[in-house]
Amino acid sequence: MTRIVAISGSRRGASTTKAALRVALSAAADAGAETDLIDLGAVDLPLYHPDEDDQGDSERLKRRVREADGVLAGTPVYHGSYSSTFKNFHDFCGFDEYENTAVGLLATAGGGSYGGTLEHLRSTFRNVHAWVVPHEVGIRGASSEIDDEGRISDEDLRKRTERLGRIVTEHAERLRG
Repeated sequence: MTRIVAISGSRRGASTTKAALRVALSAAADAGAETDLIDLGAVDLPLYHPDEDDQGDSERLKRRVREADGVLAGTPVYHGSYSSTFKNFHDFCGFDEYENTAVGLLATAGGGSYGGTLEHLRSTFRNVHAWVVPHEVGIRGASSEIDDEGRISDEDLRKRTERLGRIVTEHAERLRG
């Protein structure tokens, strides 16, 4: 069975990033994938240190990514880029985790700009040989688009987010074969 893992780079309890990733994961599950969510706000992950091998939950989390056929990477927008929480986990990972893995990108913005964030994510994932799918999702004004129950109110935006989950699943299946 195709495995899709979502990585939420938000530390907020009521994270719009995590909620949007759950929408994409649900669509991946409907497409036949086994799904998993890594909530970086709820794990023990100290600052990356290149001279130390085993740090907090890093090995367990990297294994979950390595065993996945596809990844949904989600982050809130901070200062035109991705969150430090996401960056820290991303530094723990490399070719072993992402090579020949389908990756879909999702960014949630409090305001209106998410383009730079998606560009930075795309570049860093390509540098570890991930296969980044062309379809990506940016959500402007995320707190007004995603309700307290985790539902995306705008139908077009919800469909684009669901499509991301399906596309990553489809490409992950192809890469496995």
